[in-house]
Order: sequence, then C-alpha cells, then structure tokens
Amino acid sequence: MFDTLTDKLHSTFKNLTGDSKLSAENIEDAIREVRKSLLEADVSLKVVKLFISNVRQKALGAEVLESVTPTQQFIKIVYDELVVIFGGENVPLQTEGTPGIIMLLGLQGAGKTTATAKLANKLKREGLKPLMVACDVQRPAAIKQLQTLGEQIDVPVFTIPDSKDVQDIAEQAIKKAKEEKLSPVLLDTAGRLQVDTELMAELLLLDRALEPAEKILVVDAMTGQEAVNVAETFNTQLDITGVLLAKSDGDARGGAALSVRESVGKPIKLISTGEKMEDLEAFYPDRMASRILDMGDVLSLMEKAQKNIDEKEAERLAKEMMGGDFTLDTFMQMQKMMKKMGPMGDIMKMMGMGNMFGINSSQQKMLADEGEVMMKLYETAINSMTKSERKNPDIIDFKRRRRISKGSGLKDNQLGQMLNQFQMMRQMFNMMRPMMGGMMGGGGGMPGMGGMGMPDLGSLLKGGGMPKMPPMPPGMKPGQMPPGFPPLPPMGGGGVGAGAGKKFKKRRR
Repeated sequence: MFDTLTDKLHSTFKNLTGDSKLSAENIEDAIREVRKSLLEADVSLKVVKLFISNVRQKALGAEVLESVTPTQQFIKIVYDELVVIFGGENVPLQTEGTPGIIMLLGLQGAGKTTATAKLANKLKREGLKPLMVACDVQRPAAIKQLQTLGEQIDVPVFTIPDSKDVQDIAEQAIKKAKEEKLSPVLLDTAGRLQVDTELMAELLLLDRALEPAEKILVVDAMTGQEAVNVAETFNTQLDITGVLLAKSDGDARGGAALSVRESVGKPIKLISTGEKMEDLEAFYPDRMASRILDMGDVLSLMEKAQKNIDEKEAERLAKEMMGGDFTLDTFMQMQKMMKKMGPMGDIMKMMGMGNMFGINSSQQKMLADEGEVMMKLYETAINSMTKSERKNPDIIDFKRRRRISKGSGLKDNQLGQMLNQFQMMRQMFNMMRPMMGGMMGGGGGMPGMGGMGMPDLGSLLKGGGMPKMPPMPPGMKPGQMPPGFPPLPPMGGGGVGAGAGKKFKKRRR
C-alpha cells in the first residue's frame, strides 16, 4: 500500500547523503520533497501541513550526534512523526462483556463482510468463541457470503431468514450467544453506496439498543481522500471507537491510512494485509512507520513465525543444519516452512531488504516474483533426484545432472544455479555454527534466509535477540542477495534478474 510513498521518501533521503550536517537549507530542501511525496500519496492537506510543521521544528532544533549522519538524523525525525500521526501506540480491541459486542460499519464495497469473517477467525485463533451476525438485510448476497465464510473458518453465523428487523436479529443473536457462551458477537451491518439518512437511522438504533464495546469502521484503503470523508461522517453520527483498514494489499498510495486517524482522532486498530482469512493484523504505529521507511518489521516477522511454524519441527531442522547435516531434503523443508509465513515479497519487506540493498518497491516485487518461480523449479528438480543425491549433492556429476534436468524440465544452467546456491548456504551454515551453537541450545538460521544473519528460529519463537552478522561466505560479495534469491537488478533500470540467465560452467566430477 505504501510502496509509492516509500520510494519517494527514499529518493528524498538520498539527497541528504552528501551533506556533513543538518542545516536550514538542506532541511528545507528535504522537507519540500517530503511534502511532495505525502501529497502524491493522497495524504490530506491538513495532515501534511501538521506533519511538515512538526518535522521542520524538530529538524531545526536537532543536535546531530557525531555518531550519526544527517540522513540518519532526519530519517529518525520523520519516523517519530509518522508514529505520532498513526496514533503513537497500539490500541487493543475491546472484547470484554457477556457477550462482548463489536459492530462493523462501513459503506457497501469497503470489504466489511470479509473483514467481519477475518476478525472472527483472528479472535478464534486467540482462543475466543466468536459469533457472527448477518445484519445486512439490504443485500441478500451479504448473508450468503457471511455464511460461506463462516463455514470456511468454522465460526457460527446467526441469521433469521426473511426477517428485515435488524434490531430483532441482533437481540436474538445476543440471546443465543449468552445461552451457548459465545463471545464476542460480531455484527456485520448494512452498507450503502454513500452515507444516507436511512442507513444512519438503522445504525443509531442498533448502537443505542446494544451499546457495543466497539464500533469499528471498515475503510477501503484504496479510496484515498474519500476514506477521510466517510470516516468523518460516521464518526460524527456514531462516535466510532476505531478503524479497520481493508484492502491495504491493493495498489493504493497509502494516504488514507495517514489521514484517517488524524482526521477523526480515533485509532486504527486493525489492518487487512491480504485476501486470505489469516491476513488480518493488529495495527502498530511504530511498525507501520518502520515499513514505510523500508526499515523492516522484525516483530511482525516473529509473530508470523510463532503462528505458522511448528517450534519442534523448526528445532529439529536447526539441529540438522548446525550439526553439519544440511542436505537438499533439509533445504526443501526450510522452503516449505517459509511458505507458511506468506509470500516472499512480504517477508523481504519485513526484513527491510529494500533499504539494506538499495532497491525500490517494484524491484523488490520483481525479485520476489522471480524468487517464487525459481523455488518452484528447485522443488521440481529436487523431487527428480534420488535419495542418495538429495542427501549428498556432491555426487551429482555431469551424467546425473543431465538426467535430473530431463526429469524436471529445468535447463542445465538453472540446475547449476540451484546447486551453487545450495553450496553457498551450506558454507554459510558451517561458518555460522560456532556463533549459533551458544544461542538457544544451538538453533539454526531463519528458514531459507541462511545468508542474512537472521536470528535462529528458536530465538525468534521465544523472543531472543539479534546475533551479529556472520562473515560473508566464499563466493558471496557485499551487496549480493543471499542464497535462495535471484541476483540483484542493475540500478540503471536494466530489469530484474539480469545475469540470472548467465550460463554456469558445468562441473565435472
């Protein structure tokens, strides 16, 4: 969602690189570019003026430490202000009550019904027993959609067929929830193409009759400034308690997220990050600011690891890797584990690889897409090998390579690239073994990220710290992508993966 803003800010920060200190002149130049970036990202003028004013005031009064550069100092100031604009700190969803009641509000098409199901799934995974209620009687398809999603995530859906009395439906649902000890109750309310008197009257009746603990406005992140207008109208009429940003994975400029919270003064509590039912996260201002500045989001990466990776399986793989038994079978198990954490592109952003390697959002996306394709090809190749070849790749000579290439459909240079990268990963783990041996009982590297010096998985799952970066393995140069990723794109705009097609010399044994 923030790709355009991220790239614009990166370009701005680069212009400060050659300066030895912050001055009134270079600060104004940088602020001018930041203002332009925010406006192009569709941030409201009111929020832009407030943001720029605060940044200018802090930048002019900042004392630059000798240990940091002007660029680092300015980025820190921008980061701090982004956190403030986003609300400062995470505000948890209130689910207390017997039962707790959460109303989801929003215009038709904002993604409210899907958001209701995603929230129910999230609460269920957290140990609660939610009940979804189909209160959108204006759109019959909404009821069927909610029932289908309820079956998909195994969460009950309450509805009264042919009833148009929304208040009665909600009250009967609450009665059922009390009887069956279900909580919280999620009300999927009606929407309209635009805010009108009839819609507000219906929602006000529900609000006064039920006194919900939460009134969450579902905002389509792709609607730009219109999202701010919608939020202000709903807040004026219903005094919402929070915002859920839907469709943030779409091709949006991100201005809505920056504008909504400041405009209505209510926290963004949740953000939808994809199409799957699992793709709903609590909103953390500091983490989002870090993502916008392409500094990574290791805490969210840790949470994904905790939710999606089996700790015992991870520890078993870690022992194999650190014990010197790193085989192609282990390599494939690592990749399967990585898939559970989401698309490669999302993981790259959480690791801050754009900032680390100086590549923009479109280049990251192309790298991730190419990496996903290559990993599928690698899996096909490994499945075409014998058990002995997977366990000991060193025995794969020219004759065996030709057989594997024919069996998997890979070109010889693609198979050679895979084997070279595997050898680099094995060398990396061998070099990391002394360092990792003392951490959490000798845990292994982050699956699939052996070349990045990431925390061992046991440490990730238990909240451990970041180890020091290991030395580069033989054959890997500074600025080169780690094993498992395609080569970096040329900075001159020559397209991603240029050089990926270079033929590898055939190794004969």
